Amino acid sequence: MSQSLTYDVLIIGSGAAGLTLGLSLPDHIQAAVISKDTLDAGSTRWAQGGVAAVLDDEDSVEAHINDTMTAGAGLCHDAAVRFTVENSTAAIQWLIDLGVPFTRDAEDHFHLTREGGHSARRIIHAADATGHAISETLLEKAKQRKNLTLLQDYIAIDLITREKLGLSEQGCIGGYFLNNRTGEVDSITARATVLATGGASKVYLYTSNPDGASGDGIGMAWRAGCRVANMEFNQFHPTCLYHPQAKSFLITEAVRGEGGKLLLPNGRRFMDRFDKRAELAPRDIVARAIDHEMKRLGADCLFLDISHKPAEFIKEHFPTIYERCLELGIDITKDPIPVVPAAHYTCGGVVTDNAGRTDISRLYAIGETASTGLHGANRLASNSLLECLVFARAAAEDITATIDMSRELETIPEWDSSQVTDSDEDVVIAHNWDELRRFMWDYVGIVRTTKRLLRAKHRVTLLREEIQEFYGNHKVTNDLLELRNLVDVAEVIIRSALLRKESRGLHYSRDYPHALPRAFDTVVTAKYLKELGHL
Repeated sequence: MSQSLTYDVLIIGSGAAGLTLGLSLPDHIQAAVISKDTLDAGSTRWAQGGVAAVLDDEDSVEAHINDTMTAGAGLCHDAAVRFTVENSTAAIQWLIDLGVPFTRDAEDHFHLTREGGHSARRIIHAADATGHAISETLLEKAKQRKNLTLLQDYIAIDLITREKLGLSEQGCIGGYFLNNRTGEVDSITARATVLATGGASKVYLYTSNPDGASGDGIGMAWRAGCRVANMEFNQFHPTCLYHPQAKSFLITEAVRGEGGKLLLPNGRRFMDRFDKRAELAPRDIVARAIDHEMKRLGADCLFLDISHKPAEFIKEHFPTIYERCLELGIDITKDPIPVVPAAHYTCGGVVTDNAGRTDISRLYAIGETASTGLHGANRLASNSLLECLVFARAAAEDITATIDMSRELETIPEWDSSQVTDSDEDVVIAHNWDELRRFMWDYVGIVRTTKRLLRAKHRVTLLREEIQEFYGNHKVTNDLLELRNLVDVAEVIIRSALLRKESRGLHYSRDYPHALPRAFDTVVTAKYLKELGHL
């Protein structure tokens, strides 16, 4: 039996962004935090490196801003960058006050590490498992809050707007969700809805992200009519562990920050041939360099070596990596780590302002789902968790100030499944999923050409039609819903890449190898692409 649930605030996603927003709401506002899996299943838990913030007297707001702008390749929005960095210290203090166990040095000061693209040590961390520490702390605090309802095994299907219901006033009023505990589709109505669903790196065959990174929030906002920006900028982390048993295991940027050297199979360093900063160059440069050398040599992987550091230093700073590699027969105190690039972060997303507001009233987007203007054409390492914290707190403040508690909530019609049937061909979903991720990796990866993108465009158009037909005739399942979101996101990535006639940041095209004199955002809507004949 389906249900109709009602809350003041509906938060879709239980990672750092969603939980921070929930915890930042006052007690009189009733909110639901929803996860499509377990509450700790998102990307936050797997973040290793840390959070970038101005925390040292030798650092400054201006230096952090400049590093962010440099990494963003001229595409960062000045106001968004300044807003984020100026609020970084307060955001970290909030985590400290909650009890996040950040690593301290021998003098009991917080240990700050340095990562690629940063001009100073400003990464606060909990050893090499910062995301786990933050996730555990936020979840523990959320479970203690009486005004927060935590729901898991709910996967969002679509947002419901007043426009969809034929009402004159615009605005989001909630959404439909597949309740995997009952198998029914429930409706949830709210005065404000927040998308905190993470990124879309699962659109690629190889990724450092957990399975749930299927672009759900971006896909839903896109279908609802929101602007989506800069989706061609997909960050590939340079160093994912290369081993058949090491599914999506990341080797943190901090390994290079603490002196790790990238090596060819013959043991020679190579990064100085690509950038004067060598291993400390921004991620896009390092990922392209590794990709280039692997293709040039026909190598399955390259190597990251920190074994020249004392063994105790390695075990203290990178205990998670040390233990995981040791399980696989690699002793990183003696041996180099085999690594390959992998899709890691979606720099684009749903267009928002500094309060997380989207184009649709009462609908917010925060974290990796959003395009705030902070990351530009390439995210600076460890700015992602910072963005989650700063914009979640800002969105919570805006919601608290503007929410209309006296407004009578609309009624969402019951989900109609009378015209659909159970599918006896789920193999179609599995094949489509595999086909999508393979051609995205082959044709829309680290290095692109117009010919490759056009091949991907042709394939995604056919695949999208097939998935839509399947969606219209069969009962929804987790795999089908994620595939539907991924194919929409893939199409936006491909179309956005075709619109950009230059190379900038994470988008590198052999046909347009140079950057244009002026940087511009790629901002699209479904309506816009239809008018161009692109959809």
